[in-house]
Amino acid sequence: MQKSWKANLQSWWRGWGYSILVALLIATSFKSAIADWNDVPTGSMTPTILAGDRIFVNKLAYDLKVPYTTLHLARWGNPSRGDIVVFYSPENGKRLVKRVVGLPGDILAMDRNRLIINGKPLAYALIDAQVLEFRDSDLLANHRIASENLAGHKHAVMFTPKMPSRHSFRPVRIPEGHYFMMGDNRDNSADSRYFGLVSRRDIVGQAMRVVISWEGSILHPRTERFFKKLI
Repeated sequence: MQKSWKANLQSWWRGWGYSILVALLIATSFKSAIADWNDVPTGSMTPTILAGDRIFVNKLAYDLKVPYTTLHLARWGNPSRGDIVVFYSPENGKRLVKRVVGLPGDILAMDRNRLIINGKPLAYALIDAQVLEFRDSDLLANHRIASENLAGHKHAVMFTPKMPSRHSFRPVRIPEGHYFMMGDNRDNSADSRYFGLVSRRDIVGQAMRVVISWEGSILHPRTERFFKKLI
């Protein structure tokens, strides 16, 4: 009986088990090193990314890593100012998505929610939130939406005047191999203002577009956001 059980197991392994294992390794290696998607559970990147979005992450945007690790096999680029990236938090190792606002060598400061890069304040212009696909009336009533010109990269940011936050900080020089990350929801984002600079090796890849999105549950899809490009 024991020999029969072992023979059946060996037969299954030779027929299906090995093939299933190889398929799983290929699939997970692809997800680990080439492309993945990321759930967004919070509103720290509102209005660009909404809670409930699932975003496509291009892990080959800057480099090729050994699957399941942060070790680099090859590198052909670095994040640019304005890129939206996924990275491991230096505080607790959790995967986060934020925007790159400070590059190695920059001197970065903030004065009442106005970024200052290398001594030059950024330009801002108010946006009518009605054009940004919001369904939540609270966003329209209690927040301000503006266009931020991040060294030629224009994108929307959100401010909450009544919410206390770290909306000013003294100049910080960013060392080589590190980046300053911020959420577009400037008064409601745990980012480099709180957990510090992010090492280049901890950057997973670039967030390219929304794949699917729902409001609260899959029973309430936001179809207008499906496959929306992130800027």
